[in-house]
Amino acid sequence: MSLVGKEIIEFSAQASQNEEFITVTDEDINCPYIVQAFNIMAVLNLNITHTIIEGGMYQGKVKAKGIMSVPTVYKGQEEFTSGRASIEQLVEKLDDPLDADALADKGVYDVLIIGGGPAGNSAAIYATRKGLKTGLLAETFGGQVIETVGIENMIGTLYTEGTKLMDQVEEYTKSYDVDIIKSQLATGIEKKELIEVTLANGAVLQAKTAILALGGKWRNINIPSEEEFRNKGVTYCSHCDGPLFEEKNIAVIGGGNSGLEAALNLAGITKHVTVLEFLPELKSDQVLQERAAKTYNLTILKNVATKEILDQDYVTGLNYVERDTNEEKHLNLEGLFVRIGLVPSTAWLKDGGIELNERQEIIVDQFSSTNISGIFAAGDYTDSAYKQIIIFMGSGATNAIGAFDYLIRQ
Repeated sequence: MSLVGKEIIEFSAQASQNEEFITVTDEDINCPYIVQAFNIMAVLNLNITHTIIEGGMYQGKVKAKGIMSVPTVYKGQEEFTSGRASIEQLVEKLDDPLDADALADKGVYDVLIIGGGPAGNSAAIYATRKGLKTGLLAETFGGQVIETVGIENMIGTLYTEGTKLMDQVEEYTKSYDVDIIKSQLATGIEKKELIEVTLANGAVLQAKTAILALGGKWRNINIPSEEEFRNKGVTYCSHCDGPLFEEKNIAVIGGGNSGLEAALNLAGITKHVTVLEFLPELKSDQVLQERAAKTYNLTILKNVATKEILDQDYVTGLNYVERDTNEEKHLNLEGLFVRIGLVPSTAWLKDGGIELNERQEIIVDQFSSTNISGIFAAGDYTDSAYKQIIIFMGSGATNAIGAFDYLIRQ
C-alpha cells in the first residue's frame, strides 16, 4: 500500500467527531477529483458526510454564498478549500502533513525525477525499463496538462482532454516499478557525493542522478485589485469557473493560444467575451483566430494595456489603455480571466548552482544535461525552442537515456 493510502485510512480511523463537507461543483475538469476524494473519505469513515451541490442547477445557492470559483468546499459553514486539489492534498489539509520520517527509508535512487507531467512520466517509464531504481516526486501529478480541455495534436489520437490523457499516463506509469511520491514540494537540490533533494517538510531524498521536469504557475498581470479579487471575479481557469458567469459580460487577458482557447470556450456560456492583447498582433494559431473571427459574441482588442480592475464586493469593470493613442477606455464586466502564460517554477534551483537563462529556463545541452553533471532537465522550462506535449514526452525519454548512459560510465 502507498504512503497516501495509509494516510487516508489513518485519518479516517482517527476522525472521531462528525465532519460535514459540502462541495459546490459543476461539470468542469477539476471537480470530479474533489468529489471523488470526499466520497472516498465518507465511505471509509461514517463520521464524515459529503453533500454535492451542482452549481449550474442551483444558482441560488451559489449566489447566496458569493461563490465565483469552483470547486469550492465548505467544512460546516466555513470555506475549506477552493480549486483543484488531489486526495493526497486534501488529507494533508485535514490531518497533519506528511513528515520527514515517513520518507526516511527511501534509500538511494538511481534516478530521481522531479515533476509529474508528460516529461516526468516519460522519463520514469524509460528509466525503469532500463532497470534503474526510479523515484518520481510530484507536487501535482499530471502537471499543467490537466488544465487543458482539448488536445487535437497528439499523434495517434484525433482528440483527447488533459485529464483523460494524464489519467492514462498515470495508469501506464504505475504499471512499472516507479516509486511515486505525490503532494511533496522540492525546495532545494545539491550535488555532493550523491545528489540531495530537500523537500518542504524537511525530508532529504538521495539519488545518483536527477531529472528536473518542472512546470510553472499562472502569470499575474500585476495591476490593482488583481490579488484582492482572485476567485471573486478574477480567475485563471475558464473550464473551472466559466459556468458561473453564464450570460454575463467577461474579458480574457491574453491573445495567445491559451487566451483564445479560453475565449472560445467562454463564448458558448457567457453573454459576451472581450479579448485584450498587449501586442499589435495575436500570437495564437491561425485556426483559433479564424474560429474567433466567426464567433458573434467575441471581440478582440489588440495593442492595449490593462490598467485597473474596478470592483465593489466583486469585479465590476476594467480600465485599459490603447497603446497607440494612449487613450484610456472602460469595459463593464463581471469576470476577468487571465491567460498570459506561466512563470517557471525554477527559482529554487539557483542555490543549487543550476544555470538558468534570462527567462528563468534551465539551460541544457544536446544530451539534456544541465551544467551540473548527473542532473538533467526536460519539459516546459528548459531552454528548448518549442513547447509541445509531444516534445516534452520525447525530452523525458532523452533524459532517462542520458541518465542511464551517465551511470554506466561512472
